[in-house]
Amino acid sequence: MTKISTLHKNWLKDPAYKDAYESLITEFELAQKLIEVRVKSGMSQEELAQKMGTLSKLALATDCEMHINFKPPMKSANPRTNL
Repeated sequence: MTKISTLHKNWLKDPAYKDAYESLITEFELAQKLIEVRVKSGMSQEELAQKMGTLSKLALATDCEMHINFKPPMKSANPRTNL
């Protein structure tokens, strides 16, 4: 079976694929960070989906764009927040 990384390298030779992939690189990076943060926080995919859905609905209801930023946490008494 061919690895997805091998397929991806081959597909990048196609200018249309490369352009489409590069236009979505920010989304890919965000997805990777969300997975890392979710795993570190001990949240399930369902818990994250519920929270993200709430944020998306808030942004939509207030006619705003949602931007997510990650920064090192401030020290707190809750060990889950100090990952």
